Amino acid sequence: MDGDRVEIDGGIMEGGGQILRVSTALSCLLGLPVRVRRIRAGRSQPGLRPQHLSGLEIIRDLCDGKLNGGEIGSTEITFTPGKIKGGTHIADTKTAGSVCLLMQVAMPCVLFAASPSELHLKGGTNAEMAPQIDYTVMVFKPIVEKFNFTFNCDIKRRGYYPQGGGEVVVQMSPVKELSPINLTERGTVTKIYGRAFVAGALPIKLAKDMSAAAVRCIRREIRDLYINIQPVREPDDQAVGTGSGIIIVAETSTGCLLAGSSLGKRGKNADKVGIEAAEMLLQNLKHGGTVDDSLQDQLIIFMALAKGVSRVKSGPITLHTQTAIHFAEQLTKAKFTVTKSEKEDPGNDTYIIECQGMGMINPNL
Repeated sequence: MDGDRVEIDGGIMEGGGQILRVSTALSCLLGLPVRVRRIRAGRSQPGLRPQHLSGLEIIRDLCDGKLNGGEIGSTEITFTPGKIKGGTHIADTKTAGSVCLLMQVAMPCVLFAASPSELHLKGGTNAEMAPQIDYTVMVFKPIVEKFNFTFNCDIKRRGYYPQGGGEVVVQMSPVKELSPINLTERGTVTKIYGRAFVAGALPIKLAKDMSAAAVRCIRREIRDLYINIQPVREPDDQAVGTGSGIIIVAETSTGCLLAGSSLGKRGKNADKVGIEAAEMLLQNLKHGGTVDDSLQDQLIIFMALAKGVSRVKSGPITLHTQTAIHFAEQLTKAKFTVTKSEKEDPGNDTYIIECQGMGMINPNL
């Protein structure tokens, strides 16, 4: 088989787990065997971490594939996909590794399965260096469903650093093909809302402080909108461990959703957590794009698979997005172009990401 294997360099560009997620998901979808070398070469601790290994294992199980080199610390894997099947699949990082990143790798694959799927994803729901589950539900879900599919995401238990222990159940049915999206009109911000949460040993006062600090920060820039950031204490039977954080979403007149978020940690002042999230949101609103920095790269694989031309207006292109485009183009017949959007305020740093999708057809339907 080796002659037909696609060689992937896991150390270039973003140099992290994202290369592994995009390339193995596409390998699974296209029936292309891949070898990924220099895995996470750009990281302080290179090679597979528990979360990446769980992602590879769920992909392998989804399609009865063969995985070699699948152990913690491994810097090279080979993967030979089989046929994607639906049903129930479990992935457990056994750490605080992000369930949202597990979802990122599995979701494109089960869309093209033979029957409905139920994914039980275990690990951290609100982890550093990954989207929080609240972001996935409040921002990613409504936007990605514009590709013409739906999924259900049930948060059974929340889990935080260091022990994880969270569980999310994702249910989705396969589709024949994905429709392209056109997200080029920002519109005006019509509402701002969110949640500031504490769990475990932390008092609700912390959530209230995060919320109040975030509102004060946003008020300096946006004076006339009602801002509703709910302070929440997660029920003890629905959260493992102690954690805190905040997510704030701005919704626009054209249905765009942009967010800012931040996590609390020991010794970090609650006001600082709230202000960080507020500043991230304001930053995302400033560039004039229709998606925020966290969503940009997550849409690439769907744009590549869709039938027809997708267009998304974004702020400055992140390294994660450039990396996703590079590997989507290497593995699929999709063609991406990124052009600076000149027609608005030239002072704005906005870009149009356009993709002629490969038009993946589900052979099972």
